[in-house]
Amino acid sequence: MAFVRALAIIFSLLLVAAAAGFWWWRAQSASPQAAVPFDPAFHRLTPEEIVTLPLATRFDMPLGSQHGALTYNARPFRIARHLGDDLNGIGGQNSDLGDPVFAAGAGRVVYTGMPGSGWGKMIILAHRLPLGDEAGPVVQTMYAHLDQILVKHGQMIQRGEKIATVGTAEGAYLAHLHFEVRQGPYINPAEGYADTPLNRLSPETFLSARRGAGAADLGPAPRFKE
Repeated sequence: MAFVRALAIIFSLLLVAAAAGFWWWRAQSASPQAAVPFDPAFHRLTPEEIVTLPLATRFDMPLGSQHGALTYNARPFRIARHLGDDLNGIGGQNSDLGDPVFAAGAGRVVYTGMPGSGWGKMIILAHRLPLGDEAGPVVQTMYAHLDQILVKHGQMIQRGEKIATVGTAEGAYLAHLHFEVRQGPYINPAEGYADTPLNRLSPETFLSARRGAGAADLGPAPRFKE
């Protein structure tokens, strides 16, 4: 009899513990703090997301005018393992801090945030290329070391639209724009230096081949420190 009573007590305690565990799990699941954060390193654009991207038929420089006037490339693609271009205002130092950063092509914002040390604020846009483009069907342009982000995740962006301002990666560097062009659907801030190009393309070569405007079309003059 005592054995049966002991089993009943143990069973009751197990039921209470199971019920408490269930309600704790429900409370944690309902809490915003319990939500698993979006990790772009493990995200890939789906075919549906790709076909609904804006068609990018022309690309321009993201800093200065559409020919890159009033800017220079301080560290080009693949120099010292660099995976992008470092674009600066011609004044050097921090003279371009706060200058406008423009979308290189029509696209959708697929990442905004601060992915890690040395990057500062970052934006990634995804672009759908015309059929037959050898870099397609989708590329991404990445803009890093930003001072201000002026767009939101998921927002549709037109070529030449102001999306950010030039920053210093939270004081890590003198002001400049780290700009990359990436092939493929994988959204991953990743690293800015590597022994191989990975999925990166030369930004200067990519933009030059897809500018789609006459040589005399310099585009609008940049508007400083709005």
